[in-house]
Amino acid sequence: MKNENIRIKRVIQRCGCDAILPLALVYIFYIILHGHLSPGGGFQGGVLMVATLLLIYLGHGYDVTAQAMRPKLLRKVEGLALAGYILLALLGVAFGTRFCENVLYQYGQPGELFSTGTIFLMGTVVGIEVLAGVSALVINMLGVLLGKDVDHKE
Repeated sequence: MKNENIRIKRVIQRCGCDAILPLALVYIFYIILHGHLSPGGGFQGGVLMVATLLLIYLGHGYDVTAQAMRPKLLRKVEGLALAGYILLALLGVAFGTRFCENVLYQYGQPGELFSTGTIFLMGTVVGIEVLAGVSALVINMLGVLLGKDVDHKE
């Protein structure tokens, strides 16, 4: 009887986590994409990704979380996002102004999603970079705490 209660609780926990997960992801990407128009931004949205990672972990366990999030791929995405940020920052130099200068500001109408030029692009790239970096870090920390292999041979 006790094992049956534990299984029921795990099913409820898994279903609850699976129900909340899509809503959390939509909220996170809203925060990342609208950071130049409202409070929030790339860093805040990226750090919120830990919440979805923990939802997967609580609902399905470490092995499923590590398999779904793929830490090695996350580290590569983090590097690509950082390279993208540097390239966007160098656009100012390429246009004959300063490093990190907003040179694409003339496109779009005020208040629209793509209205702030390189600010929007840089915020989005920062969100992807922080999302990937913090997620890989948390997966590795969980793995160390659980005594798992954190090298994740893929």
